[in-house]
Amino acid sequence: MSQAPIMEGQSKTKTKRFKVKHPKKKFQSREPMLSVFMWGVNHSVRELQHVHSPVMLMPDDFRSFSKIKVDHYAFNKENLPSHFKVKEYCPLVFRNLRERFGIHDEDFLASLIKCPKPKEAHKSGAKCYISHDGIYVINTLSTDQVEEMHCYLKHYHPYIVERHGKTLLPQYLAMYRLTVDSIETYVVVMRNVFSSHMRIHKKYDLKGSTVEREASEKEKEKTLPTLKDNDFLADNIKISIGEEAKSKLLETLAADVEFLAKLNIMDYSLLLGIHDLDRIDDDLEQGEDEDDEEDYDSGGSGGNALTPPDSPGTPRQRDQRTFRRTNSTVNGCINPERDIYAIPSRPGPSSSSRNVYFLSIVDVLTHYGMKKAAAKAAKTVKYGSGVEGISTVEPDQYAKRFLAFISDAIE
Repeated sequence: MSQAPIMEGQSKTKTKRFKVKHPKKKFQSREPMLSVFMWGVNHSVRELQHVHSPVMLMPDDFRSFSKIKVDHYAFNKENLPSHFKVKEYCPLVFRNLRERFGIHDEDFLASLIKCPKPKEAHKSGAKCYISHDGIYVINTLSTDQVEEMHCYLKHYHPYIVERHGKTLLPQYLAMYRLTVDSIETYVVVMRNVFSSHMRIHKKYDLKGSTVEREASEKEKEKTLPTLKDNDFLADNIKISIGEEAKSKLLETLAADVEFLAKLNIMDYSLLLGIHDLDRIDDDLEQGEDEDDEEDYDSGGSGGNALTPPDSPGTPRQRDQRTFRRTNSTVNGCINPERDIYAIPSRPGPSSSSRNVYFLSIVDVLTHYGMKKAAAKAAKTVKYGSGVEGISTVEPDQYAKRFLAFISDAIE
């Protein structure tokens, strides 16, 4: 048989050329600690997907941890140090909290395996970062704060379960120890209070106290200063959200404050951010991807008090995970999937402004111990025992004054 037709057929075969897409560099950051953080989040969440979720968390779960030590790391070595260690605290507890807050593993990873952006540090010196999409905040902790978190967590988790995730307390989502070049860094991951696409035009930290509660002149020089109680009163501002929303908000706030008082915790604040809808056109002209300080607050994160997810176990559609202005509400501003702390304004007796309010309780790890008792005594000597409004008071008194101040501020 002749071979010519076969050879002819082979000679006419077309060769298709495929463009090979090389994977993008992962965990890339100028800070080795952040590279290890991204690697650690990815590793711990992936590993935990193979671990069955227990029906009930046990006391040992609140003391547990997972550790991994990496030496002579070869893959992606241009981005990661050769030697590092990652320790995740209470992995099952935090995974359960993420589930109860309606956060899916893939969404969590998508936000945190790209390099976070550094932001202004706390007064305490703690470093602060925000995830690339503005959804999460990463704060560094001291060793004392890590210990406080462990004590707090065993009460916090049952409370979140009892409230079905309906809270204004910070959403604590993960806690790690990262070791690079023999230097240990402790970090906690929380939900960001403010929106990643709506600029905050005014910000207040409210304690219900009036003694020494004004922003300093240096603070007021900032683009977005953190104003305080006396500034709030001087500005004659009301949180105008309507009676129905006020009732729901105060019910959640009262439950949270009662929980904190039982734990002997005080000195917390209500973080209030105000987005002025009448200034939205100016914001849009500057672009949605601009990196602004106003997109972030390092005070912590609150909970889904008024707009919780429909069900923590309900999968979300992929197109809901990406913000789309045309599918949101309130003149195209609030995205219920991401702006879980946002409450639209309603015309009130003293205000007709069109605003979106972001509210959350922050700074919830301060116990009323010897240090705070001494601070109270010092302020009492300075201002007199009859002076009201001193911030350092017993937890029960602090809670009542806090609730009264916030209730009066809402209409």
